[in-house]
This record gives sequence, C-alpha cells and structure tokens, in this order.
Amino acid sequence: MNGRMICVLGGSGFVGRHFACGLAGDGWRVRVPTRRRERKRDLLVVPAVELIEADVHDPAVLDRVFAGCDTAVNLIGILNETGDDGRGFHRAHVELTEKVVAACRRQGVRRYLHMSALNAGDSGPSFYLRSKGLAENLAHAAAGGGLTVTSFRPSVIFGAEDRFLNLFAGLLRVAPILPLACPGARFAPVYVGDVARAFIRSIDDPATAGRRYDLCGPSIHTFRALVDYVNRLTGAHRPVLPLPDVLARLQANVMEHLPGKPFSRDNLRSLGVDSVCNAGAGLAALGITPTPIEAVAPLYLGGSGTRSRYDGYRAAGRT
Repeated sequence: MNGRMICVLGGSGFVGRHFACGLAGDGWRVRVPTRRRERKRDLLVVPAVELIEADVHDPAVLDRVFAGCDTAVNLIGILNETGDDGRGFHRAHVELTEKVVAACRRQGVRRYLHMSALNAGDSGPSFYLRSKGLAENLAHAAAGGGLTVTSFRPSVIFGAEDRFLNLFAGLLRVAPILPLACPGARFAPVYVGDVARAFIRSIDDPATAGRRYDLCGPSIHTFRALVDYVNRLTGAHRPVLPLPDVLARLQANVMEHLPGKPFSRDNLRSLGVDSVCNAGAGLAALGITPTPIEAVAPLYLGGSGTRSRYDGYRAAGRT
C-alpha cells in the first residue's frame, strides 16, 4: 500500500470507474468528486475510494479536493453541448482545465494527467476537437515549477457501458432500419481497461512527463463495419442504410433535438477525420498489449453486461 492520495475528476464516469478501481487495487487512496454521490454505489463499496459531492467548476472546491494530493487527473469531457456554438465544449474542456491547473499550483500537486482526444487540435473540424486541443495545450503549458503533465488521446473507447457500441445496439433494437452517416469513417477502438492501465502506468514513470500518447486498439474498422458487428452481436439484423452527405446533415439536424441528443451536427463534423493511429501507438510505448474489440464486446452486447462490467473493473487493476 503506497498510501498516497490521488484526485480523479470524472472518476465516477465510464473510464473513471475502471481507473479508480485500478488505482485502489494498487494501494492508492482515491478521491472522486461527483455531482450525485448516492448514485455511484459501485464506487461507494470500494474502501480506498472517497466520494465527495462537489461542483468541480468552483475553484474553492478544487482547492479542497486537491488538498493533500500527489496527483490530479482530469477525465471530464462531453460529447455534445446544448446548442451548436462551442460554448458548452469550451466551458467543459477549456475553462475547467484552466481552473484545474491553477488549483494544482495552489495546492502543490506535482503530477497532472489529462484526458484529450485523438485528432484534438486547432485545425479540428468540430467544436469538440478544437476545444479538446486547446485544453490539452493549456495543460502542457502549465508544466514546470514542480508540476509534470502527461496527456492521452484515445480513439473511440469501448467496454461495458460505453456510449458508442451501446448507443447503436439500442438503436438497432428499436429501429426497423438504421440510416448511417459517414459509413466510411475509420476508427481504431480502444478498450477502456487499456486506457485505464495507460493512465496508471504513467503516474510514476518520469519518462512520460511532457508526453502526449495516442491510444488506439489493434485494428481499424469503418463505421459501417462496427455497426454491422453490433447488428450481429445483438441479433437485431436490421438493415443499415448508408446516407449521402446531404441526408447525413439532415439526420444530424433532426437527431440533435431528440432526448439524449444521440447524434449532432458537431458529431457529424468530428466524423470528417479518421480516428486512427499506428497499431498500439501509445499503448505499446507503455508496455500494454491492446485488447481487440472481439475479445470484449460480445460479453456486454450479448446480454451479460453487469457481470462483464465488474470483470472489467478487476481487469483494470491488473497493471
């Protein structure tokens, strides 16, 4: 047991739960701010995890949750915003990062790990990618004076409770036909457990300071191929209709007004650039063998989601 304290913003989310449980298994004391503490029962039962109900956009709250921490981690991100002007992305990604690195300095946090996204950058085609790129650059610009920074840029992340494969599984179960925008867009899906391991392995490795790691799975799939794969796994066998650009834009305009905003104009813009990198890329540099989607997706898309979720948490702890 190393007994050190780490604060994980977004630690109650999809990636965060795997990460927090892996840290607890390594002997860390893990502090997780969350908006609804009572809804995170899976983490409440982990003795090494301290859940605190908090608004992380409040600088005074960040000072409180970072106090006594060796390391801070920011996993917070949104895939969609209210409206379509970039302000929601800017607040969630850029403004929060500015507050986080400032709090790190005030509280003497010496290590900061930042979640970015593959293709994040100033020239990204979407508000999402541009805001992620700006936030990532702000994080690295804050390095120095005793603070070291590492960032991670994953492709689409899969695993039990993901918001990608599960989204299409749900749509395929209820829709008689699935219209699909950008069917040729390419992804290198990366397993959530591998992403968690990458973060954990970098914490105490001085060679990772200042690095930006692209995280990809072992194989590249088109959007259409992934949806067809989900179609087979779920047994839905629904027809998939590839859409031309003009109809894809119409679909995005309609779906961003549906409950839960399953698809938006900004999502469509993000699909304009392939989410791929060299095989393994950052995972290989960290000594992690990437997990193929075929080894995990059947466990939760085939109906054993609850069991596979906890299997995934346990796997995240094996670093």
